[in-house]
Amino acid sequence: MEIKKIGVLTSGGDAPGMNAAVRSVVRCGLANGFEMVGVERGYHGLLRKEFVELSARSVSNFIQRGGTVLQTARSKEFPTPEGIKKGVANAKEIGIDAMVVIGGDGSFRGAQKLTENGLPTIGIPATIDNDISCTDYTLGFDTAMNIAMDCVDKLRDTCTSHERCAIVEVMGRGAGYIALEVGIATGAEMVLIPEKDLGTSRSDLIDRIVNKLEEGRKVGKKHHIIIVAEGIEGSSEMAKVVEQRTGIETRATILGHIQRGGAPTVRDRVIAAQMGMKAIELLKQGKSNRVVIMKADRIEDVDINEGLAMTKTISEDDYALVNILSK
Repeated sequence: MEIKKIGVLTSGGDAPGMNAAVRSVVRCGLANGFEMVGVERGYHGLLRKEFVELSARSVSNFIQRGGTVLQTARSKEFPTPEGIKKGVANAKEIGIDAMVVIGGDGSFRGAQKLTENGLPTIGIPATIDNDISCTDYTLGFDTAMNIAMDCVDKLRDTCTSHERCAIVEVMGRGAGYIALEVGIATGAEMVLIPEKDLGTSRSDLIDRIVNKLEEGRKVGKKHHIIIVAEGIEGSSEMAKVVEQRTGIETRATILGHIQRGGAPTVRDRVIAAQMGMKAIELLKQGKSNRVVIMKADRIEDVDINEGLAMTKTISEDDYALVNILSK
């Protein structure tokens, strides 16, 4: 099938770099002779026919903006067989021959269904959690880590002034990639992540924190930083118990959605541009049902079905490193 018009949408949680990816998809598509259409509010907008023609000028002033200008919204109807068919029919009604979907695993499952129902689709990974198994890197991860690092650095100033312990909860859903790398970057005394600590009882986790603080106090440490991935949960409760048991003033800080906002870093902007170009190249070659990925700093692609079946593990070297450096 000859492709003349390509649609692009953002789906799932917003991530810095999404706009840069949209910009790249649009401008690379136009450069290759395709017409470009934006779908507002993700799959929800696809069902509501929220289409907007995109030109090179319409994506100007995009690259430095966080979030997603096309917006994103959850849809209960789209994952159903009827919803998928309706989405494909709506796209074809205005002449869309193929789609680029920017988002996470859930978004790729939708992309998979679009392809199965006759609408060729390419996925671009974008989530701050970096938890998509088939790629080493997802758009938004670097920006989120830098935001979290900056917040922890500021908290350390206060902890030093008051001789406090800060238990800082960072985002990541069920993954500990943000927590681990921010822990290394900020010199945290301890990092708790789902991959290592989810099966551990709450009392055992608190025992470990208390022991770490006591060890630090013996060697003259005046403040402590504990990074906790949100998948562990219960940061506020842990802080209360730790303070009761150690006598060290302990505060919990949940960084929350602040990590998903803000201007994307250079890394996120450049990788977004590269992935956007790769998505258009794949469609131009007649390929579909692919996810654009990064492997060993190279932009590649993999079949969506294979990608969704892959697993991803935390770096044992990085986990060992954070413990070595926290002495």
